[in-house]
Amino acid sequence: MQLLEIKGHRILEVDATGPQIGIESDAIDLIGEAYEQSADLIALPLSRLHPDFLELRTGMAGAFLQKMQTYRYRVALVGDISQEIGASTALRDFVYECNAVGQTLFVADQKDLASRL
Repeated sequence: MQLLEIKGHRILEVDATGPQIGIESDAIDLIGEAYEQSADLIALPLSRLHPDFLELRTGMAGAFLQKMQTYRYRVALVGDISQEIGASTALRDFVYECNAVGQTLFVADQKDLASRL
């Protein structure tokens, strides 16, 4: 993990490789690390997400993101999910709502993230 600063935001960028992330205890671990680093946003590569994370019916994304929101951490899910969005109207609507509210952002890359901050 590394700490970045973009437009005054301290961002904890999670490494692209490593164990899968997606359950509530993973969120707590990331929140702890972000707190230690004084980060206000966590950038999580889609490559690290558990395969069921974007399957909304599993509830995994909802529980994980709710934990982030409870502790007032913003999270950016970084990567291309155009194929998944194309296959799921529910996911497309979820991504749209998340990006509109801004607590959780789905972004293509770091440049896209910077433009939304």
